[in-house]
Amino acid sequence: MTWQGASDSHPSVRIASLAPSMQPTERRVAQWIAQDRQAAVECSAQDIADQVGVGRTTVIRATRTLGYDGFPQLRVALAQELALETVADDAEPSDQTRLGKLRQSVAQFSGRLGDSVAALTAEGVDAFVDALDTADRVLVVANGLSGPLALDLVLRLNAAGRPAEYFSDGMAQMIAARQLGEGSTCIVLSGSGANRATLDVMEAVRAGGAHQIVITSFAKSAAHDLADTTLVVPPVKGGFHDELMHTSRAALMLVTELLVQAFVEHRGERGRQARLAALSVLAGSLQEPRGE
Repeated sequence: MTWQGASDSHPSVRIASLAPSMQPTERRVAQWIAQDRQAAVECSAQDIADQVGVGRTTVIRATRTLGYDGFPQLRVALAQELALETVADDAEPSDQTRLGKLRQSVAQFSGRLGDSVAALTAEGVDAFVDALDTADRVLVVANGLSGPLALDLVLRLNAAGRPAEYFSDGMAQMIAARQLGEGSTCIVLSGSGANRATLDVMEAVRAGGAHQIVITSFAKSAAHDLADTTLVVPPVKGGFHDELMHTSRAALMLVTELLVQAFVEHRGERGRQARLAALSVLAGSLQEPRGE
């Protein structure tokens, strides 16, 4: 599997997304580059091969897997990425209070948000919208830290006029999955793409013939192998460890919200009317502040 996302995406994003799917020796090259990008800029392909303990051709293959014509192009991309980060670092406040650190983290995160859509393809987004529009039934599946994202997605879909289901209980997920068939769509949210409970549900969905869409952080995973359509949302910063802990959840939620917006726009007047109906309900639930 090679890079299929945006041509201007940063090398670190490509590595974070593709590393799990790369051949072991190529993965070692990519991880070495990710761990010391500044050193990689100063190296030749042979220098990195010597550092990692592989052949020069392995470095070239890794470079091409990441979507570059050759190692010189990767070096330029690394230098550009580091330069952008240097500008961002210089602009960061020096406030070391808890609030200052919080603001610094938000600034760093927002500066990399563009990376969260770098691996998306037009075909994947279209498949998501079209499947939602035509499905007889929509089931959203997620477990662990991805569970809250699934609930949020279901609420947004229902508000957009697209009835969808989500069950937090694993047994309930399996029962619902067994009842899906051709004409239904299952949307799977899994940052790691490796949650065992989620994979079991996906196996059940696949047996019934429903269309499966996976939204995940890595281009190659067990969930990807079971899916008909995969939307990759790379970790905003870091790799598999950061994805497991916290970082990509915010990026995944942002992308799912925007996908629902794309669905609403696709439905035109139907989407607008559904939104108006939802807003009417929300307006009726609000209470005016009591006067003194």
